[in-house]
Amino acid sequence: MRAHALSPSLRADRALFGATPSPVRLSLPAQADNIAVVRRALEAIAEELALPRLLVEDMRLAVTEACTNVVRHAYTAAEACEAGSLRVDLLPHSRGMEVIVEDHGRGLGPSPDSSGPGLGLPLIAALTSAVEVSHGEGERGSRVTMSFAPAASEAA
Repeated sequence: MRAHALSPSLRADRALFGATPSPVRLSLPAQADNIAVVRRALEAIAEELALPRLLVEDMRLAVTEACTNVVRHAYTAAEACEAGSLRVDLLPHSRGMEVIVEDHGRGLGPSPDSSGPGLGLPLIAALTSAVEVSHGEGERGSRVTMSFAPAASEAA
């Protein structure tokens, strides 16, 4: 079965009734190929919300960076293959979307495979309306909560 994009009139009806897409939880192995899966789901929800193109591009970049951090730094190769080692929640709301990227790997701190702090978290902070970085579930791993909302000039 093939999915079809919403027509502009159907999108307008959806806005009229205040409906927003349902939240989506992805639980995937922490492998590079799965970052594209996350991006596709993000884009589909952003399209349903009719978010501005520039905001969607910022969302794609920030979420890709957060997922790449999990893939590259959170696990050993064997651990990364476990189902659910990369968890992503896409939480749409009427003003934008919140995205949570979580792992249960090494957690926050310097990675043994890098020469110092990277630019990932500052980049994410620059692209989001708000960002919170904390430990993952059970104080294990990392959790990056990113909020995205159109600027007042984009929302019109």
